[in-house]
Amino acid sequence: MNGLSAQNGDTISVHYLGKFPGGKVFDTSMKAEAVKAGLFSPARDYKPLQVTLGAHQVISGFEEALIGMKVNETKEITLPPEKAYGKTGKHPMSGKTLQFRLLLTNIKRP
Repeated sequence: MNGLSAQNGDTISVHYLGKFPGGKVFDTSMKAEAVKAGLFSPARDYKPLQVTLGAHQVISGFEEALIGMKVNETKEITLPPEKAYGKTGKHPMSGKTLQFRLLLTNIKRP
């Protein structure tokens, strides 16, 4: 398992912290970070997000950042609107630049 890098087709598990430039957290998979940011919801299950790479289950910049990551690797990314929810549109995050801290916790090869 050592040295495996995430690639299209893999199902990966990733913890993430999403914030706006300036530091306001809007979403996270980590309970401690959610509590700290005042976003904690007891109804939510805080655990790593599972994503099948190449299946377009998450925004494009998020998926691109995961490619090539190794287990236990942390990466900080800043996504312009075109790599996130688009420059315009109905999504509340349209037109926004988003920052993420990613921590890859697992890679499953099909």
